[in-house]
Amino acid sequence: MMSYPRINIGNVLIDNVTMEETLSFFEDSIIQQKTCFVATPNIDHIVRYNRDPIFAQICKKTDLVLADGMPLLWAAKFLGTPLKEKVSGSDLMPRVCEMADAKGYKLFFLGGRPGAAEAAKNKLQQSLINLKVVGIYAPPMGFEKDDVESKKITMMIKESKPDILFVGLGSPKQEKWIYDNYLTLHVPVSIGIGVTFEFIAGIVKRAPKWMQNIGLEWFWRLCMEPGRLWKRYLIDDTQFFGIIWKQKLRGK
Repeated sequence: MMSYPRINIGNVLIDNVTMEETLSFFEDSIIQQKTCFVATPNIDHIVRYNRDPIFAQICKKTDLVLADGMPLLWAAKFLGTPLKEKVSGSDLMPRVCEMADAKGYKLFFLGGRPGAAEAAKNKLQQSLINLKVVGIYAPPMGFEKDDVESKKITMMIKESKPDILFVGLGSPKQEKWIYDNYLTLHVPVSIGIGVTFEFIAGIVKRAPKWMQNIGLEWFWRLCMEPGRLWKRYLIDDTQFFGIIWKQKLRGK
């Protein structure tokens, strides 16, 4: 399999890849029947990495790390190590589904709000009529602490034998769950995609392209769900700027 140069952004090593290179990585993993863990860090991940040793160790075990958000590209440029392209989970999943539709790859959708993954599948299959979604499951809250529920989920995935597992549990739960399970599931690609099921289904409206392109997708999300997201975006994530500034000073 191809390996790519990694760029240090706030102590997280990001693979310097394009969307097309990412799709090639997925396809190579499936063809070679590798077992890979793919992460899509954004500002929130960088901040958590620097204060949560367990999360930091999990991130170090990933096989492919993608830059999810324009602020990461800006930070990389500011640090003198530019990234080629933003490859967010929400942009990547539809492209992967197009590839799966053309190549016959099997998908499993885990997570999302009740009904979101099923609605996302129905929406995708309107245009991708050959798309094979071999399993869908939205686990109940706290499932990761329930051994019976956890075993049920792993059995569902093993029996359906997907080529790609999309996990939409939110961070850091999705990364921790993938890390704990992906080696025993033997799925070629397991990737955390946050709220992407809801985006595709139309349950949560994604920011317009122009806001995505200028790095204001976070502001759109804040306006859509202020009660849930205000602390993350307005307090926690502001630590990102200090982390990057300290890295810049260390580099000098």
